[in-house]
Amino acid sequence: MNEHSRIGVIGSGSWATALVKVLLNNVTSLNWYIRNVETVKFIKKNHSNPKYLSSVIFEIDKLKISDNLDDTIKHSDILILAIPAAFLKDALASIKESFEGKFIISAIKGIVPGDNLTVAEYFNQHYKIPFDNIGIISGPCHAEEVALERLSYLTVACKDEQNARFMADNLQCRYIKTVLSKDIYGIEYASVLKNIIAIAAGIAHGLGYGDNFLAVLISNGYKEIKRFMEQTYASKRKASNSAYLGDLLVTCYSQFSRNRTFGTMIGKGYSVKTAQLEMNMVAEGYYAVACIKEINKNRKVKMPITDAVYNILYEKISPVIEMKILTETFK
Repeated sequence: MNEHSRIGVIGSGSWATALVKVLLNNVTSLNWYIRNVETVKFIKKNHSNPKYLSSVIFEIDKLKISDNLDDTIKHSDILILAIPAAFLKDALASIKESFEGKFIISAIKGIVPGDNLTVAEYFNQHYKIPFDNIGIISGPCHAEEVALERLSYLTVACKDEQNARFMADNLQCRYIKTVLSKDIYGIEYASVLKNIIAIAAGIAHGLGYGDNFLAVLISNGYKEIKRFMEQTYASKRKASNSAYLGDLLVTCYSQFSRNRTFGTMIGKGYSVKTAQLEMNMVAEGYYAVACIKEINKNRKVKMPITDAVYNILYEKISPVIEMKILTETFK
């Protein structure tokens, strides 16, 4: 990466929109792939995204928006992926351009279903992108607060510190502070697992459990995430840092957390399908819990919260019963 590297953002949801807003503080030109042609036309005419964070007004002269993914890939040296993990394979299925020589940065906090791989692992295995050419953007950060320009922190993880610094410099602004890391494995898995814990927190909230219990649940969730990382991707990382613990906390208690919201609806008696339709947004934890459950068949890490969420969402066990069983495992 260098000052002449061209950056492209792939995705049009709230997180992609927030990242575009932030990047435009520091770059003179930015490529942006948006699948929906009508959304492209609307942004070009009205300078805002009609579906997500519509209050954000873009400097349209800095944006090169396209509904052609191959075009965005071709004209970008760095590609920031910000689409739901469940849709990643379909989004990339018809591309003709090569990712060779590109630097791939995942802002996706999910697992690729079917493959049971993180985005970094998926690009490494399916597109032969070396891990040295892959980075991660993580929180603790919600797109809605970025849109409001409330002070937020982003963690940028790359194996090469200079590459991490380059991206951090392009993301840092008056309302965004950045933290560097080399732990692409731990941060990506932590960002996946915290969504599962947030669903559990939402289910508990929906069932009427109070803040006292939620504090215990989240504390045990933190230990579960730490246990998974230590037993699968051991490192000298400090799990109490904001990229791990902070991201977990904000996802479990924030009003903007779609995973907590999804869990709350399940706790209140909504079916999975009804909750998904009413939210009209993707709760990554729903797909992630099935993937982690499959991954853990071989890893055999003790994960009672993950098991409980899986049982509720996929085995259709009553949230009342499953949460009651879960409470007996906590310390």
